[in-house]
Amino acid sequence: MEGRRHVFTYTKQDLVRDVGRTDGGIAGQALSGYDTALRSGWAEKMSRGLFRYHLGELETRVLPGEATYVAQLNIQRGIERRKPQEILSVRQNFDPKQFNFNRIKPEEVLFEMCKAEPSSTESCLQNGTTTATTGSCVVIINVSPLEFGHSLLLPDPERCQPQILTPHAVQVGLESMFLSADPGYRVGFNSLGAFASVNHLHLHGYYLKHALRVEWAPTEPLAPEKSLYRVDCFPKGFMFYTEGEDPGGTAEAVCELTDILVDGDIAHNVFMSRGCPPSREARRSALRRGVRVYVWPRVSCFGAKEESAFNVALCELAGHLPFKNKEDFSKIDEDGVKAIVQRYVINDEEFTELEKRLVEKLRA
Repeated sequence: MEGRRHVFTYTKQDLVRDVGRTDGGIAGQALSGYDTALRSGWAEKMSRGLFRYHLGELETRVLPGEATYVAQLNIQRGIERRKPQEILSVRQNFDPKQFNFNRIKPEEVLFEMCKAEPSSTESCLQNGTTTATTGSCVVIINVSPLEFGHSLLLPDPERCQPQILTPHAVQVGLESMFLSADPGYRVGFNSLGAFASVNHLHLHGYYLKHALRVEWAPTEPLAPEKSLYRVDCFPKGFMFYTEGEDPGGTAEAVCELTDILVDGDIAHNVFMSRGCPPSREARRSALRRGVRVYVWPRVSCFGAKEESAFNVALCELAGHLPFKNKEDFSKIDEDGVKAIVQRYVINDEEFTELEKRLVEKLRA
């Protein structure tokens, strides 16, 4: 990943607070600088043939039912996706002999994100000048995309960190969410054992113009002072909510949870989406001022056989289903989706025990 990169430098003033949604996407909101850089760069690299396949408009159907699953037919991703590395533990160390993102072609890099902070001692080079920053994140294309703009966010890739979330990684993901003015922009993370294919710290970012139930699903407060809630609708999970005032604090809270999971060798998926404020009722509105961060503990899959219809990872648990074949895509219903997902979620007893430990730690 050598060579000079385009640098996207941002400050707190660039974060987009008020975002509205219509069924077609943005409601009265222009694209942000982040959206423009990501979308135009990604499209240019698609036109140059740098991906494993050309991704056009995907055939999509919203399944009838309360869950409003968004099914998309993406056969090529199932065929061309990079073969996952051999994973034996959620806590597996980084192995420099295995493929990692420091080995990609320079042409696959979109830009480097740098947050400008006057008090920082680090720096990034932009247009020949030095700008104070708090760290960086390299954004590259995902060569096997699941939707438009599918990219990978690599927090400090030269540090060769394993696929275990850090507060910096979560904060980068959150800030990318708030840098986007598009309510369809999503960010997610697959741990090892949860269909992460590369053991090198990375998050996924992509655009999906269709609304997902996670944007307004009802929640129960667990530790409101830490903005932690439980989501009882299927699949059961934890949810943090932030409107961007303290992304670092939210990132720390999220990692307190994921650290418990890592210590217990429990696989997990994380999904970030613009969403409505937490409520015990499913209050669906057009306003998307905040970001919901979902964490789903799940059954670990080490060397497990893949599903024929779709694998259960970050976007599938959120209700976005990239199908591998036409038959399943055309025939499946909500009950069929839930039957597949059920195989990968932990039971209620395990979830309750995790919840107890988490709340005790956050309140300590």
